[in-house]
Amino acid sequence: MEQAIVVGGGLAGCEAAWALARAGIPVMLYEMKPVKFSPAHHNTGLAELVCSNSLKASRLASAGGLLKTEMEMQGSLLVRCAKACAVAAGGALAVDREQFSAMVTQEIENESLITVLREELTKLPEKNAVIATGPLTSDALSAEIEKLCGNRLSFFDAAAPVVSAESLDMTKVFAQSRYDRGDADYLNCPMNKEEYEAFWDALVNAEKAPLHEHDKAAFRVYEGCMPVEVLAARGMDTLRYGPLKPVGLHDPRTGHRPWAAVQLRRENKEGTMFNLVGFQTNLKFGEQKRVFGMIPGLENAEFLRYGVMHRNFFLDSPKLLDADYSLRGSENLFFAGQMTGVEGYMESAQSGMIAGKSLADKLLGKPAYILPRGTMMGALAAYISEGGAADFQPMGANMGLLPPPEERICGKQERYQYVAEQAIARLTAALETMKQR
Repeated sequence: MEQAIVVGGGLAGCEAAWALARAGIPVMLYEMKPVKFSPAHHNTGLAELVCSNSLKASRLASAGGLLKTEMEMQGSLLVRCAKACAVAAGGALAVDREQFSAMVTQEIENESLITVLREELTKLPEKNAVIATGPLTSDALSAEIEKLCGNRLSFFDAAAPVVSAESLDMTKVFAQSRYDRGDADYLNCPMNKEEYEAFWDALVNAEKAPLHEHDKAAFRVYEGCMPVEVLAARGMDTLRYGPLKPVGLHDPRTGHRPWAAVQLRRENKEGTMFNLVGFQTNLKFGEQKRVFGMIPGLENAEFLRYGVMHRNFFLDSPKLLDADYSLRGSENLFFAGQMTGVEGYMESAQSGMIAGKSLADKLLGKPAYILPRGTMMGALAAYISEGGAADFQPMGANMGLLPPPEERICGKQERYQYVAEQAIARLTAALETMKQR
C-alpha cells in the first residue's frame, strides 16, 4: 500500500490525515511546531485556533450548521471533537480552544496509521500529498508553492483580543443574547451616544502597529475579517451597524436599548476568559489597552491576549485546482485549507476532508471524491475550482451558494430550512452511491 503525505497540522491537515487513515492509507503528517512557529501560532498542539473560538451557527437552517452536519455525516474528526469541547455561545458552536486542540492532537497521535513528524518541510512532495500549511505557510515552502503554482494573492487577517472575566466591571456589563434567543451566553458592554462617539474618535486616531516594508505595497484587508479600526474609519456609524449594533438588546440599568454595544463571547468552558466580538485589530498593544479600556465595563480589563494582524495568502484556485482540491496536471498532489480560498475554520476542515478522501480513493483506484453542487461542501468545491463572477476572493459557507427552492418560500428561516434539508438529501444519496462503487 502506497503511503500518503499531509503537510500541515492545522484543521485542514488533521481532517485530511484522518480521512486517509479511515480509508486504510498510511499517512506521514508533517507539522513544523514546535521547531518553528508562525507569527499567529503559540501552542504545540495540532488544530490550533488562532482567531475566534467560534465555529459558527449550529442550527441546520444556517450555512455553518449545514456545513457541520454534512461533515459529521462523512465521519469528521473535528466536528466530533468540537462538540465534546463546546462552551456556551447561544446558537453558535464555540469551543474551549486549548481542550479542542489537545483532543484533536490525542486522536491523531493515537491513530496507528498516522505518523506525526515534528519538522519543517522546505520542499514540496512530488506526489500523493495534501498541502495544508495554511495562510501562514513558512517562507521557504511559500516560495516552493509559488514556483509550482505561479499566481498567488495576498491579504491580511486579524485576531481579536481576549480579556479575563474577573477584571470586568459587572455593574456595567450585562448578560443577554440578542432578542433573548437561547441562554444569555454573551456579555454586553452598553454605550450611550457620548461614550460611543468618544470611543470612535479614539479608535480612528489610535496608533497602528507598523507593517514590514515588503508588506506595505501588498496591504489589502479581507472584508470578512476587517480590523475594527479600518471599519470605524469608514464612518462614525459604521460600527453601530456592524459589530457594535445594539438591536435586540436592552440595558437593565436604563430599561432601553443602548446607543451601541460591544459583545463579549466566552473563550473557554469555565467562562474565565472572553473575547471582544468583531474586534480584530492591528493597533499597538498599548493603544489597545487605552482605547478598548474606554468601553464601559472594560476600564480595568486584564488583556490575556492582545489582537494581532498577520499576512496571509491564498492561491488563484480556479486556475489551479479541480473540485476535489487536486492540482491540475499533477500526480496526486492536493491543496486544502484557507490557502485554497475557502474562508473559515470548518470551511478549511471540510476542504481537508475532501482532499484526503479524494487522495485515498485515487490510491485505491476509485473515482475522485466530488460531492454534488447542491450540498454546501460541493458548492464550496465548485466555487474554488471555477470562481465567481468577479476576481477570485475567499468564500465562506453561505446559503447563496446553494440552488434556491423551486417554489417561492416567503420566510427566510423556512426557506433556509428547506434548502438545508434538500442539501442533506442530496448528500445522503451521493454517499450511498459512493458506497457501491
